[in-house]
Amino acid sequence: MEEMCDFLVIGSGPAGQKAAIQGAKEGRSVIMVESEPNVGGMCVNKGTIPSKALREAALRLQNAKQILAREQITELQPLMSRVGAVISGHNSYIKAQLVRNGVRWVRGKARFRSSQAVEVTQPGGKVLRLRAKTVFIATGSVPRHPPNIAVDHEHILDSDSILSMNYLPSSLVVIGAGVIACEYASVFSALGCEVTMVDRYDRPLGFIDQEMSARFVEAFEADGGRFLGNSIVSTVSYEPLIGVNVTLEDGTSLQGEKLLVAQGRVSNLNGLNVAATAITLSDMGLVVVDKDYRTSDPSIYAIGDVIGPPSLASAAMEQGRWAACNALGMPRRAGEVSIPIGIYAIPELSSVGLSEEEAVSTYGTPLIGYAEFKEVARGLIAGIEQGVLKMIADPSGERLLGVHIIGEGATELIHLGQMALVNDMQVDSFVDQIFNFPTLAEAYRVAALQIRGQVAADPQPDAAC
Repeated sequence: MEEMCDFLVIGSGPAGQKAAIQGAKEGRSVIMVESEPNVGGMCVNKGTIPSKALREAALRLQNAKQILAREQITELQPLMSRVGAVISGHNSYIKAQLVRNGVRWVRGKARFRSSQAVEVTQPGGKVLRLRAKTVFIATGSVPRHPPNIAVDHEHILDSDSILSMNYLPSSLVVIGAGVIACEYASVFSALGCEVTMVDRYDRPLGFIDQEMSARFVEAFEADGGRFLGNSIVSTVSYEPLIGVNVTLEDGTSLQGEKLLVAQGRVSNLNGLNVAATAITLSDMGLVVVDKDYRTSDPSIYAIGDVIGPPSLASAAMEQGRWAACNALGMPRRAGEVSIPIGIYAIPELSSVGLSEEEAVSTYGTPLIGYAEFKEVARGLIAGIEQGVLKMIADPSGERLLGVHIIGEGATELIHLGQMALVNDMQVDSFVDQIFNFPTLAEAYRVAALQIRGQVAADPQPDAAC
């Protein structure tokens, strides 16, 4: 016997949560299916939340070491206990939010029988059959395992299993240089681990402003890490009592007590039986969707990491809400949407708008303004040595094109630049407004003043100060 509902959401990560809650708020009956014991998906249980909680603990420890004598950390358990507490707290919050909005949560493994019919195998083997008017696939992603590297989750780890370590290894080799790789590499380096990051490309985080990438490498290596670019891994093996051996194509040999494979993630469609639907997959195995996140099967939407970039929790939340609104016949509000990038490495990086390279390609000679955190009063007070805000304007110095920040607080500060871009504010807006003193936000005014100083214009007798 089938049970009916309006919305069936498969997956309880950020995308699934928002789709489910949006539907429930509009009076629809909503069932959410999750295969794991707790809600929150990979974001809460193995990804964003635990990795950022570990980063926060590592950062506080690093700051303490700058005041006290440096101590060697050998156990991760105290830090992981803090991570566990954060995960538990966030799980409780999500569960309460779902219950408060009338979303029913069912634990089990979902499998399509047809476009609108799904069977859920629950713990113990019981099978629940569900039929829904609209189905949302929000099953997220899983770490990608290169075919030439045997991930054993003990010595050779991926971005999920690295959180299961009970002690801090003396050395760690990280293969990859994307967001996950840079976050974990810098965190473990801050904890006192000898970290080497290896990537086939010449710089990490190749999608961000090149100068910000270079500043990250400088900070990472100043903290004891090492980055090897233009390097292709040939073989990886583990030997007892020795550790993990990594051989590069140029013959270079690297050794580490542990190895982290962080070469991206792939859509998690395992066991879902999408062949029973009319869904189309890309060559990369991503679910293909239109601008409203509807798949080629009109009764099914796909949201979050399962559809690929930008693969951000913040973007996934909005995708879930927008998809649900579309399914409900509620038009999306007009207006530009600008998604900031936040990278929780040590130091943090964040950006919004055009990079310097993109601005040069489009405008020829953009104007650039900088503000070093150590030259801003709050940065000096807090002892922030590494940090800069970079503001990019058009050649006239009037239109803001992009903002890029590296340094502690970058992911918070970026939202000022985001709002300025969305509302088409002039660069001078940052000069003419008053900021709390002392704050890192003053960096916006300093950078804007640098741009104003580059503008070649004849002074007018009645010009404002």
